Amino acid sequence: MGAILKRELSSYFNSAIAYIVMAVFFGFSGYFFIITCFMSNNSSLSYTFSNMFVIIVFLTPIIAMKSFSEEKRQKTDQALLTSPANLFEIVLGKFLGAFILYAICCLIFFVFGLVIQMFTPANWPVIICTTIGILLLGGALLAIDIFISALTESQVIAAVIGMAVGILTYMLSTIVSMTSSITWLSNAINAISFTNYYQNFTYGILDLTGVVFFLSVIALFIFFTIRVFEKRRWS
Repeated sequence: MGAILKRELSSYFNSAIAYIVMAVFFGFSGYFFIITCFMSNNSSLSYTFSNMFVIIVFLTPIIAMKSFSEEKRQKTDQALLTSPANLFEIVLGKFLGAFILYAICCLIFFVFGLVIQMFTPANWPVIICTTIGILLLGGALLAIDIFISALTESQVIAAVIGMAVGILTYMLSTIVSMTSSITWLSNAINAISFTNYYQNFTYGILDLTGVVFFLSVIALFIFFTIRVFEKRRWS
């Protein structure tokens, strides 16, 4: 798995993907930080974290789109599948490569905390708690996007479908309010609403239910991705 992880990280930083993703992430997070903190004379990063959800929805598919799509397009997936590593190690290596790039982007929030600390005491427990939440959110979206990447050899299709799914997860809380008259449907959608779980973290609440939810989504879609390649291997 280590070799796959190293190969994946190398492929990101040897291409423009890593630098484009980091530039966009840092640019938007910096913009939200200036607007919601400096211009509003506010020391809380909660609004910055909340606004980043929609940006993450568009960036995670870009990070994950090449995970397996590129392997299939270049016909190197067969070599990968016949390597000494088992399917779990292959998929987990791909996921961790994408997640580490995403985690590097999230380090900017600690920089913002240090900037706030220069003017007023920063609420570090809230910053750390919310960073955990944004890492879990991104991890769940990346797991979904990697699964989508395993279904097609087109990076563009993988990215577009990933963004569509991400927008859907972002809109689930709105759909809940629209279906409030249908109790069972509203409750079912609310139970899988990414926004509801993530929002608790932005308030500085280390919600164990949210932690379990996001980790479950990650585990579920890693399992689905493994099953995709198990089916191909046997066929």
